[in-house]
Amino acid sequence: MADTEDIAAAADRVITGGIDPTEALRGAEAQTDAEFADNVFKQHEEAINVTRKESYLSATNLLRVKEAKEGKKDTEWDKLDPAQLSDVLSTSVEKGLTNHEAQIRFERDGPNELEKPKRPTFCVLFIIQILNLIIMLLIAAAIASIVVNATSPNSDDPISYVEGIAIFIIVFLNAGIGAFTENQAAGALEALSKLSQPKARVVREGEEVEIPSTHIVKGDVLLLGVGDIVPADCRLVIADDLKVNEMLLTGEPDDVSKFARMKKKKKGGDGGGHGGGEKLTPENMAFSSCMVTNGKSTAYVVEIGMNTRVGRIAKLLQQSDGKEGAAAAAGSEKADIEAPVKAKKAKKKKEPCLPDTKSNQTPLQRSLQDLGVKIGIFAIVVCLIVFIIGVALEVKDLDNPESEPWLYMILIAVTLAVAAIPEGIPLCVTISLSTGCSDMVKKNVLVRRIAAVETLGCASVICTDKTGTLTEGKMTMVKMWASGQDFEITGKGFNPTEGSITYAENGDSAASSPGVVSTLASAVLCCNTRVEEETDPDDGTTKWVPYGNSSEAPIIVAAGKVGLWSKDLEPELPRVFEVPFSSSRKMMLTVCETKNAQGSKAVAEKNLAPFFTEGKSPNFVANVKGAPNFILKDCDSWTTPDGKIVPLTAEDKENVLKKVDELSCQALRVLAVAARVMDEMPFDPKDKNIEMTTDQKFVSIVKQPNLVLLGLVASIDPERDGVPQAVLDAKSGHIRVVMITGDYLPTAKAIAHNVNILLPDDDEDACALDCGKLRPDGDYLSNEEIDTLTKTVKVFARAQPEDKLEIVKSLQRQEKVSAMTGDGVNDAPALKRANIGVAMGIQGTEVAKGASDMILTDDNFCSIVTAVEKGRIIYAGIQKFVAFILSVHLAEVLQIFLCIVAQIPIMRTPLQILFLILVTDLPPSVALGMERVVRNILNDRPRPKDQPIVLWWQWQGIVANGLILSATTIAVYIWGLSFYVGSYTVDDILGKINNVSLQDELEAAGKPSTIETLSFARTSAFISLVWSENVRAYTSRSFTDPVWVDLCANTAMQKAIFFAQVALYCAVFIPGLSDTILRLFGKEIGWEGWVAAFFGAVGTLVLCELYKCACKGQVRRAEEKVAEQLRLAEEEREKLAQERQASMIAARKAKQVEPQKA
Repeated sequence: MADTEDIAAAADRVITGGIDPTEALRGAEAQTDAEFADNVFKQHEEAINVTRKESYLSATNLLRVKEAKEGKKDTEWDKLDPAQLSDVLSTSVEKGLTNHEAQIRFERDGPNELEKPKRPTFCVLFIIQILNLIIMLLIAAAIASIVVNATSPNSDDPISYVEGIAIFIIVFLNAGIGAFTENQAAGALEALSKLSQPKARVVREGEEVEIPSTHIVKGDVLLLGVGDIVPADCRLVIADDLKVNEMLLTGEPDDVSKFARMKKKKKGGDGGGHGGGEKLTPENMAFSSCMVTNGKSTAYVVEIGMNTRVGRIAKLLQQSDGKEGAAAAAGSEKADIEAPVKAKKAKKKKEPCLPDTKSNQTPLQRSLQDLGVKIGIFAIVVCLIVFIIGVALEVKDLDNPESEPWLYMILIAVTLAVAAIPEGIPLCVTISLSTGCSDMVKKNVLVRRIAAVETLGCASVICTDKTGTLTEGKMTMVKMWASGQDFEITGKGFNPTEGSITYAENGDSAASSPGVVSTLASAVLCCNTRVEEETDPDDGTTKWVPYGNSSEAPIIVAAGKVGLWSKDLEPELPRVFEVPFSSSRKMMLTVCETKNAQGSKAVAEKNLAPFFTEGKSPNFVANVKGAPNFILKDCDSWTTPDGKIVPLTAEDKENVLKKVDELSCQALRVLAVAARVMDEMPFDPKDKNIEMTTDQKFVSIVKQPNLVLLGLVASIDPERDGVPQAVLDAKSGHIRVVMITGDYLPTAKAIAHNVNILLPDDDEDACALDCGKLRPDGDYLSNEEIDTLTKTVKVFARAQPEDKLEIVKSLQRQEKVSAMTGDGVNDAPALKRANIGVAMGIQGTEVAKGASDMILTDDNFCSIVTAVEKGRIIYAGIQKFVAFILSVHLAEVLQIFLCIVAQIPIMRTPLQILFLILVTDLPPSVALGMERVVRNILNDRPRPKDQPIVLWWQWQGIVANGLILSATTIAVYIWGLSFYVGSYTVDDILGKINNVSLQDELEAAGKPSTIETLSFARTSAFISLVWSENVRAYTSRSFTDPVWVDLCANTAMQKAIFFAQVALYCAVFIPGLSDTILRLFGKEIGWEGWVAAFFGAVGTLVLCELYKCACKGQVRRAEEKVAEQLRLAEEEREKLAQERQASMIAARKAKQVEPQKA
């Protein structure tokens, strides 16, 4: 080891040369780490001058400053003193930055905002729609049609290309509507983020100015006050009783005291408050997105945008995909530290050309993709079979007998492909979901992903926050006790003009009760919070907004209900001294003067009457509020109902403590209020040089005789209106509601009972859990043990951010579709991991919104249940139109297939099929997906996660209804061939067409040719099919109910059928379109053709309804089977709950026996 002289020489080199202390110590043959150097200095303190040691430490700090300036590593801002901060940031507290320098830094570093994933352009969304499997099959069919027609003898006829062009029109129309609706949803989200642009107060060029928070730059001098949201990470320089709520970042619900001092390093600690230290965050730092709840501060902005702690978490979420990203960003310090490293690695990865549309697919998307694959395979197989059979039978084109059979069969195969592929499904799904999203906006739900609302409809578990979602998010005083009497307070929220204070025993007004007035007046004088009425500039509505500590707001609001306003009391009773609340004292103290201000005596006598009786006229009033047990210990008297002050006996104190326990058991937050009058202050509050500590001053006022207990005030965050019923509605829909909160277990249980999450028959020990039991030794239980708990628990208390993530993982392992609500940065990983992440629109951070699938614009749990119901309705509508459209397409395929096999003329041309698909089939399909109301759908069980969109009994119905449509239409066609043509088979009709003399005779007699009469038969069958499909659309509105039930409830259906009928009559009557392009002749078929078509439609209606009646029992049994499977799973969960309950009872008995044995 180096000797004393070597160490001293090393210190000299540090002082004189300003070199790296580590390098200097190398010359002393010492180890090179700084901690060893500190130990060396301690061992040789006598030999080394103390000044040298201090200079060494200063040199170490200078090295930190140098590294910070050069950006060699992440700067530990909390370890730099104000002078060093000023040097690093090139700014000063007094003058701040110049406007010119701020502009330079703004251009260099960019705006102070979180980066958002690049919004896909309309073109990118359009391409994604095109890449849908069904659409790609259609494109292939269109290309094949154009190529075949280009090589046919009629290649010069433009009409021959109409089919291919029409298919492309369908494709582009579908993709365009889908891209438009997706783009509109993204635009609505951006509009939401722009509704509120926060401002910040900074010092620029020596003056205080207000600028948009996005314009803050590194080095700005930031001024923070009560109610401000910290806009960037900042290092505090001046902190005056500052408290910050960091719940959105750390998950801790309590306000955190902040100081400007540098925390001294403790042995074994890190000195910065990180990691395993006493606090989760450094006490001299304030972080972006946290709210100032008390005091004020001046601070240097040290990190902005994506370099803040919030930004690092957001960066991890953006870089990673889905589940891995959620786990990586699970609210840990490690995630913050590793973010820059992962960012560099992420840049090396080659990004795909298009956004990933496969990750985190919803059940509907997966079902439709599977369905598309099945339909594609079916279409290819059908086309090949028909092509082979047609070529083998040498089927001729009756409109062009000279063409080759194989060429004609290629066209028929393409036509069959178009008929087999339900190209309307993607379009109908998109329209149905986008319409549903628009409806959800009216219900205060903004959907970020268009298919997410459907997934919420199959949710089996809703994991919800308490504060602001189940509850108002506004602490409200509901009870108080004063002068031995109980009082009730009505009204919710922060509006002091609504509600009243009444006697609990009889409901009479207690606004003039001496106990109520004196208690609230003293409490108001001991508060730093205010509530103000503000007007929304957009809609002109007014609301009351609190500024300050959340526990003081209920006092201010309740005081306003009896006419006590801080703006009236404070000028008349000026505050001369204050001791802020602290965790050690559990009390706050203020002293108000009553002798100097004009009129103050009258104000004091009116509102603090018990202290001004019998001619008493004190000059000062000390007001104390805080924890009841701490205050009660110092009180020696209390007030009677008539306003007199009497001694407080031990028995009285015991009764007061029982009252405190009674209120606390109701999940109420109880504060005690006391006061003491004085003629003189025990010290001069204006003397800043007085040799008394704050604690000594506190003791000299509070820990003295004559402290009078005035009363107790009890507040709660009340449940939102409608939430208890919404929870019951969710339970009736077999959806489990789980509350995850940071509150203590007793409070969580009480709130859960209030909102019906916990029912009277529930065993609280089995259904409510402190999250500490998930990680008893700091590490989480095994997956199996956690799964056992999450199957039964309805209330998770004292939850941390990572607990939410573990709960979501557990539910997903159980094949549950889970919806998770959240508002904070710490909730983002769980929101991203959940099947549906639901962020709060009012209280939610941008990071939480970015990780979510939908946003509640009113932060209300009731909106989630509404979304569940709407999601189920949308899914039911999609099932109905999928069943309808598949049955229609199956019928069209069967009709053509049977014509080829039976060797009768094909009943319609490719253009007629396209017209049916685009004009007469599609509108009713869309209308089926726009059902607004479905009776009692919320009482159904959520469908299993892996359930296909079309069930086996629905496939059976699709086939049956397709056969019915085919049978009735073919019957009309056969009649038409007999009535108009006089022949049925292709050979007979082809013989007539080739019989020139016969055709000449028909022409001479003024009769239609054989080809024209064939078109008459096709026209009658075409009309019959359109009418039958319209009838089928009405019968498809329910799988079991008769057609006449709620026949006209869906207005969209009436419009769709009207449009289809108008299109039909245009197609058969408008010259040019009817006779030249579509080859339909509505006038020439006569009344006989129309009557035949009518009977075909009636036959379809009767047969479809008869089938519905026949299969109703089958449908019921299928639903009962699914319900039975879900019931068995529920019974297993209940069995586990009972086992847990029994084990807990046994454990409690064992604990009771152990002391007895001892």
